Amino acid sequence: MSVIARRFVSIPERTATATWKDISALLAPDSASAAARELTSVMGIACSLITREAMTSPIVVYGSGPRVRIYCLYNEDATEGDDANEAPLSFDPTAGDWKMSLPCPADDLTWVQNSLKGKATHIFARDMATVVEDEEEDDGRQSSDSSVDLEAFFKS
Repeated sequence: MSVIARRFVSIPERTATATWKDISALLAPDSASAAARELTSVMGIACSLITREAMTSPIVVYGSGPRVRIYCLYNEDATEGDDANEAPLSFDPTAGDWKMSLPCPADDLTWVQNSLKGKATHIFARDMATVVEDEEEDDGRQSSDSSVDLEAFFKS
């Protein structure tokens, strides 16, 4: 699976609200789409997470096309902006069946997950300390462990 990363300049150069609006515009380029409305509906939650610097771990969007990882740059990294990459995507990652996993500090995870349930059907939260593997579900739920029987695979 291919993965595309973007890094957005955030606090102190850009407010959490401006950061989320720019991330949302990247992920849902049609501002009248259901995805854009859902991203707007979770703005307060997302801004809280941006302010807590949770986006040093990636926001992960998957489902339609390559997996997209969004990071925020903070403090000196944001001021310098050398690692920023806010370039548009060549596809709409929120078209079709998509999901988004937001990183969240462990002490806020319960309230964030509960708040998202009332506002969004495609957006979930996970502990920001959780390593996101490219093959696993990123919606905060456990995924089943799958493995390949290499002996059977290479049998002729």
